[in-house]
Amino acid sequence: MKSANDTPRQPMSKVIAASLSGALLEWYDFNLYGLTAALVFNELFFPNAGPLVGNLAALATFGVGFVSRPIGALLFGHLGDRVGRKQILVATMLIIGGATFLIGLLPDFGTIGLWAPTLLVALRLVQGLGLGGEFGGASLLTVEHAPRHRRGFWGSLPQTGGPIGYLIAVSVVSLFALLPDDDFLAWGWRVPFLLSAVLLVVGLVVRLKIEETPAFDRVKETDAQVRIPLWTALRQHPRSIVVGFGARLGEASTSQVYQPFAISFLTTTLGYSQGVALTGIVIYNIVGLALMPVAGAISDRVGRRPLYMTGGILVALTAFPYFWLLEIGSTWWAWTAMGMAAVGGAVCMSSLQATLFTEMFSVKVRYSGMSFAYQSSAMVAGFVPAIATTLLIAADEALWPVALLVVGLGAISVVSTLFMRETRHVDAAEREEEAAALGGPPRS
Repeated sequence: MKSANDTPRQPMSKVIAASLSGALLEWYDFNLYGLTAALVFNELFFPNAGPLVGNLAALATFGVGFVSRPIGALLFGHLGDRVGRKQILVATMLIIGGATFLIGLLPDFGTIGLWAPTLLVALRLVQGLGLGGEFGGASLLTVEHAPRHRRGFWGSLPQTGGPIGYLIAVSVVSLFALLPDDDFLAWGWRVPFLLSAVLLVVGLVVRLKIEETPAFDRVKETDAQVRIPLWTALRQHPRSIVVGFGARLGEASTSQVYQPFAISFLTTTLGYSQGVALTGIVIYNIVGLALMPVAGAISDRVGRRPLYMTGGILVALTAFPYFWLLEIGSTWWAWTAMGMAAVGGAVCMSSLQATLFTEMFSVKVRYSGMSFAYQSSAMVAGFVPAIATTLLIAADEALWPVALLVVGLGAISVVSTLFMRETRHVDAAEREEEAAALGGPPRS
């Protein structure tokens, strides 16, 4: 049977430019908050708390942005399945870009008191709302245009927006962190947030020029849209939603341990400098960026399921070695640990998610189904840095409970993947066509 994705009607380079530019902006904005929360928000917005408790409060506000992500998934997923992928991707960019710019203008606790953390939380919620609709749209824009035999490779490219956005955020923050401490706390931290306006304009120009996906156009032309896509997804693809949630949880949660939480405990608990911590994050993302397209291409040959399961196993197996290497106290061993940590989650798992989640759902409910599974898992993962900090405090700054947490999260992904169907050859859209021919609904 011929897939809808076999004959892309516009160059994939143009599709990738639209998808990746937006994903890059969204992840720059979202991760910029995580970096700043770990470095300065504890002092600016929670000045009356101690170092560890202040970090806990700042990381909790980081997690708040993940709470609104499932809400964004519900809202924009519904609209994406009803209105189209392109229009919703433009809306999500405006929402998250605007919220990020306003954070850069926000007065601190010393100026407006409790209103400062209150408004910070509100803007973080808006950020999460926009990001909740971004993953589904960017994934579908790419995978629904890609030829079937290379969906894994092309689908991995929008996922590189995560590490690229993080690298840009780290670079910009590191540049302004060279300022004297007083200047950085007074105004330097704000500039990276304000610079997001430039990326927003560039991303909008690129996305406004892209065409709607062929798959959605066919659904619209045949009047095959459903009234409530998420409800239909829950009825027709229950297993996809459950295993998608679990499979995503290990990667999403450990990413938060190895990035925003890592900056906090490396500098506060283990005594590394901010420069060493930020360089470690750069190494983590460079490894991910370099190998994600490779993993995507490999999945086109061996399948999504075995490679994704390998990633979950690696997450669990490398957790304790990761923390042991950090406790040595050597900068080089710390950087080695950060690079090693990226292989399981960022490379073997994150690189496949756009393609895998797209293939798990029927075209008419894809945006809603995949966004709900992905972002619900992200909501849980968003509080993992705060949970890890709580464990650190309870264990008198011993790291083994955090390592055990990572092992458990990796195990959840492995078990979830065991119940997942291979989607490389026959995706949910093709099963839907087969079911329609037999007169019944598709099932996940």
